[in-house]
Order: sequence, then C-alpha cells, then structure tokens
Amino acid sequence: MKKLINSPDTVLDDALAGVAAAHPTLKVDLEARIITRAGGPSVGKVALISGGGSGHEPLHGGFVGPGMLHAACPGEVFTSPVPDQMLAAAQAADGGAGVVFVVKNYTGDVLNFEMAAELAGDDGIEVATVLVDDDVAVKDSTWTAGRRGTGATVFVEKIAGALAEQGADLASVAEIGRRVNAASRSFAVALSPCTTPAAGKPGFELAEDEMEVGVGIHGEPGRSREKLEPAAAIVARSLDAIFADQPLAAGEETIVMVNGLGGTPLIELYVAYADVAKYFAERGVRIARNLVGNYITSLEMAGASFTVCKADEQMLALWDAPVNTPALRWGA
Repeated sequence: MKKLINSPDTVLDDALAGVAAAHPTLKVDLEARIITRAGGPSVGKVALISGGGSGHEPLHGGFVGPGMLHAACPGEVFTSPVPDQMLAAAQAADGGAGVVFVVKNYTGDVLNFEMAAELAGDDGIEVATVLVDDDVAVKDSTWTAGRRGTGATVFVEKIAGALAEQGADLASVAEIGRRVNAASRSFAVALSPCTTPAAGKPGFELAEDEMEVGVGIHGEPGRSREKLEPAAAIVARSLDAIFADQPLAAGEETIVMVNGLGGTPLIELYVAYADVAKYFAERGVRIARNLVGNYITSLEMAGASFTVCKADEQMLALWDAPVNTPALRWGA
C-alpha cells in the first residue's frame, strides 16, 4: 500500500486539520469531527446537514458553504459517522428554522441519522430527513435495504441548499430534496479497486482486462464483471440502465454528472462526457446543465459514475443559484 498519509490510524484527523488550514471559510471542530460554515448559523433559515464515511471527497465537507450545506459530519474511511457528531452538527448549524438531514441510503448512515434526529428533537431542534437512493445497479445488498445512495447526493445538496438559502421553510426544503432524489438515477463502472488505509489491501480484485459493472462507492459488487470495453460502450451500458429505470422523452431537460471515482484522469472523463452528449442527442433529450469531474469518489478507484436528473424549471433555477463551497462555486 502506497498512500500519502502519516498513519492509517490518523488519516481522518490529519485530513480535517488540512481542511481547516486550507479553507478559512469553514470551521472545523477537530474534537467533535464536524465541519461548519465559519460564519455560524444562518439565523431564521433552514440548515442543511449531511455526512457519511470519509474517502468520498469532496463529498461532504467540500460542499459546506453558502448555497449548499451548513454542516458535514465525516466518519472514518467508509464508516458512518456517529450520532453524537450529527447532533453536534445540528446544534452548531441550527438557525432556529430546523435542519434537514441529507442521508445516503446505507444502513449505518440511516440508523445513526435517525438516532441523531431523535436526540436533536429532544434538544428542541426540528429535523426533516431526505433519503438518497438513486443507484439503479442493484437493489438490496450487504450495505443497504433498497438502493444505494450515490451521485444524486450532490444534486440534492445543491438544489435543496439553494432553496434553504432563499429562506424557504423546513417542509419546502425537504420536499425539493425528495423530488430531486426521485428524479435522479445513477450507475457506476469500476476499472480498478481501491484500498482503505486500515485494510492495507484492495477491497476486491479485478484482472487487467476486467471491469466491475454497477459498482458501489465502497467497492460493493455490481451487476456483473465483464471484459473491459471502450468508453462509448461503458457509457451506453450505464445510460441504458438509467434510461430503462427512468425513461426520458425527447425534449425533456436534464442535469447530468460524469463523476470520477478518484483515480480517473480528467481527460478520460471528458472522453466519456463526449459519448454521453452523443447518447442524449441521439434521443433528443437535452442536457441543460452538467458537471464533469470528481465530486463523489471512492479513494483511488479508477472508473466513473453517471448521474441523470430529470429536471423541472424550479430545479434548474435553484441549480443556477449562487454557491460558494470549496468544491462547487459559481455566481457568488
């Protein structure tokens, strides 16, 4: 194992210290292990909070800032944060209008956020939850009951975060988050495994000429293991799965993300995006907005995920609203 770390035991704490040093617009509580906006709560506005295992950067800490999250709770690598972290985040971010928890559908995350919501309620903080379950590759697994939560998390955090910034109430912010999730589908293909620092060896094995089709963001098995294909075939396979689950008609508008899993050069992601654009054009479906880059990764795994949201006018307007975070920034 070759990694740019000091010790497998201190990866998270060392990384949080780096986040604090690099981003003065963020407040990093090293003891509580939470990341919040440096300016404190947005008084009178709903606070958006998310979190999950580390190793998926920039998710979630990289999306803390105006127009997106108010706080993030990073767990150990590929391990859910604990309820005490989530409660501390809610207490630090609550501006008096309640908080929305954005939760990826993994068993540990779901259970811990549920417990944190109960604790926050006991503390007088009203909590609503948006569950993200957009991965069409598999249903039910060792890690989840139902679909896994993946790339749509970025869309939910951006769009719901914009509505919260505009001063909408708790029910409205949660409702738009749920609508975005319901309108979004994702699918991923891995070209290599990843290695968690604690394990010290790859989480699974892939031959030089193989790919894992429908892989999860922790390296969970997908639909099948196939021989490596050209980018155009990988894109078609992934989008076929998405369109089969959520058909899109000619003329409909979408937000599309081609996301690197951590070990894929940007040039390869643009190769894939060219094939995505061609696929959509052939079907008359419009890509109204897009992201190409690393937004929800899996350590150093090579490969890509594809996320498609069938977007309405409100979603597009909120997508365009100003955002100023370490990993996503425009109009601000």
